[in-house]
Amino acid sequence: MPHIVIEYSANIAESHDIDALVGAVHSAALDHGLAAPDALRTRAEERKHYRVADAHPANAFVAIAVRIGPGRTAEDKTSFITAVLDAAEANISDRTTVNPGDALAIAWSIELHEIDPNHRINRNHVRTRMQGDAQ
Repeated sequence: MPHIVIEYSANIAESHDIDALVGAVHSAALDHGLAAPDALRTRAEERKHYRVADAHPANAFVAIAVRIGPGRTAEDKTSFITAVLDAAEANISDRTTVNPGDALAIAWSIELHEIDPNHRINRNHVRTRMQGDAQ
């Protein structure tokens, strides 16, 4: 664990590389060290139907949800979500837009949820494959 879901308004995908965004977030999560590499999953979900603030077409959003197992300190959780959000925002602002005059006003958010271990089943065959590759 963690699972990271990047939800974003469709207008971001019109001018930015979403796969690069997923890669930047995933790398930041790995670099932080909160999670074992075999436990990390990062994905993105586009929202085609949305409104942000006054519904101006230049308004956009990125909402990142992080789900982790229990047992981390408040400081570790805060530093983790800060590192992930910083990487996401840097990736988008470092990218040249397809239409340079079409800058987006992005509302950014990130939140972390702890998973109740009593109500979760995990069957991670990725870990087994990675251990086999290491031998």
